[in-house]
Amino acid sequence: MIYLLLAALCSVLVSVLLKLARRLEVDVGQAIAWNYVVAVALSAWAFAPAAPSLRATAAVWPALLGLGVLLPTIFLALAGSVRHAGIVRSEVAQRLSLMLSLLAAFVLFGESLSAAKAWGIAAGLAALAGLVWRPSRGGAGTDADAGRWLFPLLVFLGFGVIDVLFKRVAQAGVPLGAALLAMFALALLVSLLLQGWRLARTNARLGRRSVAAGVLLGLFNFGNILCYLRAHQALPGRPALVFAGMNLGVVALGALAGLVLFRERLSRLNLVGLALAVLAIALLARG
Repeated sequence: MIYLLLAALCSVLVSVLLKLARRLEVDVGQAIAWNYVVAVALSAWAFAPAAPSLRATAAVWPALLGLGVLLPTIFLALAGSVRHAGIVRSEVAQRLSLMLSLLAAFVLFGESLSAAKAWGIAAGLAALAGLVWRPSRGGAGTDADAGRWLFPLLVFLGFGVIDVLFKRVAQAGVPLGAALLAMFALALLVSLLLQGWRLARTNARLGRRSVAAGVLLGLFNFGNILCYLRAHQALPGRPALVFAGMNLGVVALGALAGLVLFRERLSRLNLVGLALAVLAIALLARG
């Protein structure tokens, strides 16, 4: 269980760091690019994929390319969501994205839909609606109001598609270490292209704080993945427990961090959405 706690803690620490980025004068785009430098290095060190396994990734090149594009862009959306909507809503939106991968499993991979999963999806949709709703502060249609619901929805959709692509890669039998190294390398390339284009337009400079924040992001991001995998290895016969423990742990720690550390305010409808999210995760894990 210690691996589950560490995985959830690393996930929430990513959001906490993104929340603090503006206060610490960190360039989020640069930090995300450096995050993938660290992720590539740690993947090569931790998994040391052999050359034949790396060549096997060619079989799922479209899915890996999609992951390479989506990982950095949705990371930017997560940063926007944390900034505009808060840690609580952002973490829950990310965790509820599993509904999209479940729907894909029913439609694309031929899995059966149990009653528990059906109720879990319904509860999840209701939770998402309750969490992204927030009354307007400045009249109708301000950019800030749009950001409070648009970014969490982008996080929800983006992480859902990422999970489906992960399933495609896993279904093809590509070794995990090779797949992670390939997708992180592609994500690094996309991040560098985005930052190169941005730096050329704005004449922004590389900041030491952004580099340091990127290294921390990379450590937390990779730590989340590694500890989650170790939890599955430690509890091989209880995948539902690992799944539920990870997601519920992130929701609980994210809510604690948002409410206690950053004084995020949740309306009654938001709190109902949070409770429904917990119910949805429990039902989906059980089903």
